[in-house]
This record gives sequence, C-alpha cells and structure tokens, in this order.
Amino acid sequence: MAENLIFETHAHYDDEAFSEDRYKLLEGMKSWGIGTVMNIGASIESSRTSLELAEKYPFVYAAVGVHPEYADRMNEEILAELETLAQNKKVVAIGEIGLDYHYPEPDPEVQRIWFRRQMELAVRRDLPVVIHSREAAADTLNILKEFSGWKREFKGSMHCYSYSAEIAKEVIKMGYHIGIGGVITFNNARKLVEALEVIPMDRVLLETDCPYMAPTPHRGERNFSGYLPLVAKKIAELKGITEEEVIHITRENAEAVFGPFGGN
Repeated sequence: MAENLIFETHAHYDDEAFSEDRYKLLEGMKSWGIGTVMNIGASIESSRTSLELAEKYPFVYAAVGVHPEYADRMNEEILAELETLAQNKKVVAIGEIGLDYHYPEPDPEVQRIWFRRQMELAVRRDLPVVIHSREAAADTLNILKEFSGWKREFKGSMHCYSYSAEIAKEVIKMGYHIGIGGVITFNNARKLVEALEVIPMDRVLLETDCPYMAPTPHRGERNFSGYLPLVAKKIAELKGITEEEVIHITRENAEAVFGPFGGN
C-alpha cells in the first residue's frame, strides 16, 4: 500500500446520498490521494452492502455491525448473519457498534445488551471494533473495560471522537485508537482540539464519516474521502508536523489496527 496515500477508516458509501455517483467516486479515489477505504456497516442491510463494495474494489474493506440507533431491531438471526459476514477476508472489523443516548430511543439497556453481544462477536472472530459513542461516555468506557484483556489486547477505533481530553487518555490506555474527521476544522471544535493535544500521533486515525460532517470550507455539504487532506492539514498544524507525516503515520496506525489485510 502506497505510503503517500490516505487510509480512510470510516466511510458510508452505501448511503443513499451516493446513489447517483457512488461508483464514479470510488473509482476516482487515487486521484484525490486516497489509497484505502473502510466502508462501515450501520445496519444488517448496510453491512451486506459494505461487503459487496469491498468485494468489488480491491482497496475497499468492510466493517460489519449494527449501530446503536438500530439496537431495537437486533435479534439472534441478525447476529448470526453478522458472524457469517465477518468470516469473509474483506471484513476487517466489527462496527460500528456502541451507545448513543442523544435520543430517548432505543432504550439504553437494549443498546447495552447488543453492544456487549457484538463485542463478544469481535472476540470470537478475533477482529477489532469500530465504536460509536455519543452522550454515553461512562457506560461506553465501562463496557470497553469489561472486555479489556479478553484473550488479547482489544484493538479498535473510537470513531468521531467527541469527548474530553481526560476520557481520551482512558480510551488510549485501553489500547484503542481515535478517529478524527472534519469536526477538527470547525471553529467550535475547542474540546476536540484539546483532546488531540493529549492523543499521541500513533493513536490517531483519519476518517470522514461521509456523507456526514464535511470539513471547513465544505461544512454542510455532502462529505467524501477526497476532503481528508483538509483534515490532515489541520492535524498537522495542531501537532506541529507536516501533512505528509500525518498521512504516513495515520496510514501505519490504520494498518496496525485493522490489518493484516486479506483479499477477495
């Protein structure tokens, strides 16, 4: 894998926002400086589609999992299908899974149950995890701690990090990496900037969460991986290193978390 190309660790190219130009965008990734893309499942349907995209493109890999937003749709049959999907060599993580207490539903206890069950799936398949956590820091940390030390040091990404510098230290201590995207370029990103100050570069991952959260000056537009150089540039400014160093280090980080990479 080319060292000067960005490793995009969190995209949703299965989203309907890309219905008209999905394949054109994916086929043009190298022209925007993107070498590898992880497409992340959020439901059983998008997990299937993520794997389909990964099987179509050699540089695309998939994560399969059910987002906490859909926890009330989870059942044993869906969990069994996720386990089957996870046996494919192009599936390199379980995710995105976790907790989201921003809205009253699904019930937090239901979210916690299926978060744990999908963490157990990651243990069985010996795969890293992609964690979604919003307004649920304490419960997320408690569940991650439950799994800390199971068979091996758990690897994974705390996606779209939104908590404090102190919580970032806890996440790093447990062995996780932290996904940084377009939010770092926003004028109101003070808390994330403070967190990045304590996050060592060897724990930073580049991500978009596209089609959401496009960086400045594209805030409010549809996001895509081609905007990641703007994120790398901002991280470089904050860390006092070059953009090329950010791209190289974050690629090495992503390969360490989600590799070794198989094939079709």
